Amino acid sequence: MNNKINIIFWSGTGNTEAMAEAIYNGSEKSKNSKLLTVDKATIDDVKEADVLFLGCPSMGVEELEESEMEPFMESISKDILGKKIVLFGSYGWGDGEWMQNWEQRIKDCGGIIIEDSVICNEAPEEDNLNHLKSLGEKYAS
Repeated sequence: MNNKINIIFWSGTGNTEAMAEAIYNGSEKSKNSKLLTVDKATIDDVKEADVLFLGCPSMGVEELEESEMEPFMESISKDILGKKIVLFGSYGWGDGEWMQNWEQRIKDCGGIIIEDSVICNEAPEEDNLNHLKSLGEKYAS
């Protein structure tokens, strides 16, 4: 049985989008995955996923993007209880505090972080993309 993989992300410069596409490319063989920008994602996309990949770069003072990703996170906070989740995103400065805060938020809502979050400074390098692709492959099978 193939897991249903949904990859939901927000990207400003394309770095987080490249990360999302790598996960999707890895999961494609299952034919049971979706790649969605957060503005196109619905609560059903969260509920139906066996594994949910969420991506967002660090914005402002180590925060999630506030006009689309933050409201989306608020809207799904009651629906991620028991959900297997992997987080990813890029940052331009700082030390990744936004990701640590995001992980804690997922845990506080009852979500299950099943992999170390994947963060990269600026554009993802080939090893980052290969790792993300392998995560897509791993959870799609």
